[in-house]
Amino acid sequence: MRQLLLATRNAHKTREFAEILGRHFIVRDLSGESDVPLVEETGSTFAENAILKAVAISRRFSELVVADDSGLEVDALDGAPGVYSARYAGPGASDKANVKRLLSELRQRQAMPMTARFRCVLALARSGEVLETFEGAVEGTIVELPRGNSGFGYDPVFQPTGLTKTFAELAADEKNRISHRARAIQLLRRKLDE
Repeated sequence: MRQLLLATRNAHKTREFAEILGRHFIVRDLSGESDVPLVEETGSTFAENAILKAVAISRRFSELVVADDSGLEVDALDGAPGVYSARYAGPGASDKANVKRLLSELRQRQAMPMTARFRCVLALARSGEVLETFEGAVEGTIVELPRGNSGFGYDPVFQPTGLTKTFAELAADEKNRISHRARAIQLLRRKLDE
């Protein structure tokens, strides 16, 4: 069994990693580490933010550290919310508030169809050094009204190309086969299997 520390306190992300990596990995996150400060995401790209987090956390722990930065890029909004996806409606905003702001802005622009993509960059680090980065993306459209109860973030309004369901309407195993994070994790897993 290989151990992997995720530089996150997001239980949804941790669960996705564990499900995608499978039983040969023990995946833990920072939720049990109260003395580890949050790393400020000051980068202008997903890669920069993932690297910032991976490097900072890997300086404090001996095992391999993986940091993720991901988000939604909407073409009609010139790539927004992008790196601000988690705080699009302001610092500490809920998923619901972020989705509400996104849909409000798109309605004002009357941009249909609303093409978008989810992008994820993972940074793998040890002892304060980045070993490699991995990127995954999935194309789709933004639907006009949220649908589904699974997933998190913008999942209820993102419909992947070729499907009739949003990410939030898919079963976890379906989403974990095609998502941006799944694609990046598969690349990470290949590297770890070498």
